[in-house]
Amino acid sequence: MSDPTIQTFCCHHTGNNEDLAIKIMDEFNTESYNTVCLVSSTIGILGSLYQIFPRSLSQNTYRPQSLSSTRGRHIIVWLAVADLMASLGVLIRSSLWLQYKSIMPMPNDDVSVLFCSIISAWTQYFYTATWFWTLFYAIDTWHSIKGIDSRPVLYHSLAWGVPAATTSIGLSILYIPNATCHNISSISTAFLRILPNYCVTYLPIAVVMIVNPIIYVMASKKIEMAVALPLAQFTSKERRVVDTLRLKFFLINAVFYVCWIPNLINGFLVWTMWFNMPVKVIISIWYIMALLNPMQALLNALVYRKWNPDLRRQRYTLPNLQKSFSFHDEQSPLLGSEPPRLPLSPIPPAINNNYATM
Repeated sequence: MSDPTIQTFCCHHTGNNEDLAIKIMDEFNTESYNTVCLVSSTIGILGSLYQIFPRSLSQNTYRPQSLSSTRGRHIIVWLAVADLMASLGVLIRSSLWLQYKSIMPMPNDDVSVLFCSIISAWTQYFYTATWFWTLFYAIDTWHSIKGIDSRPVLYHSLAWGVPAATTSIGLSILYIPNATCHNISSISTAFLRILPNYCVTYLPIAVVMIVNPIIYVMASKKIEMAVALPLAQFTSKERRVVDTLRLKFFLINAVFYVCWIPNLINGFLVWTMWFNMPVKVIISIWYIMALLNPMQALLNALVYRKWNPDLRRQRYTLPNLQKSFSFHDEQSPLLGSEPPRLPLSPIPPAINNNYATM
């Protein structure tokens, strides 16, 4: 899981029973928590691998594809790679914590502090990258509808570069110079040492939650107009295309909300109830995050999967049409499937070229 509260446990604790971190640990079953992390991260790794490796496009044919074969597939694969690396970090951390039975380093245990901070940075970095790839998938969908070429170099630069900057800044302020983030005497010090890491963690999540639904709503309306206007009609076939498109957009957004809104709730409770922390509620949310954060990879594999593959051999005809949609599989950012070819109306080339709508 990616949570700034857990990351503070990498700091040297004071050994004072009045320390909030010590109070939380007294009520926290670390073994069951790490077991949940272990199971969910394993499932997340399997979901990532399912997305990364090419699959057969028919029952009797296996056709591997390059990552750059289509723009949508390229983004999906790199999203899965980031999910894989993040889940791997959670798996390693939870395995070692289960082995050594301790989450918080002892007061003079510099080795554990170093390991904890490195694995926290690793996990934070790759989860932040998944948020950016999720955002770029939506942006690239809109660009395809508008006829704008994909910008993979820009996507890679931002998806790997911005998380490196935000993770470095947030965790450096938290840990440097001596990883004593529990030894805070005033709320102003807490704002200076701890709040920046919360901001660089939760702001990207909030941006995706706000921007992606807006982009997908605009894309759905644009597709509906492109389908209906040329023929001045909107039959059941056109309606099915648009409804399936909207359903997939909805599921993509729903998965992101389900996996990451517990993190935002946790941050809100921590900072609004700093002096009267609801420890049991916070711990319950940690368990939810431990389950859902790594599960993002598996859920992504479901929503980006092929849709209605049994229909791909069907062909529908409408008279007097010169062009038709050419649908592909998950390589397309629109619906990532290989559904039927639905000969509709002359559609803008951007939709026709690289993206499916089914």
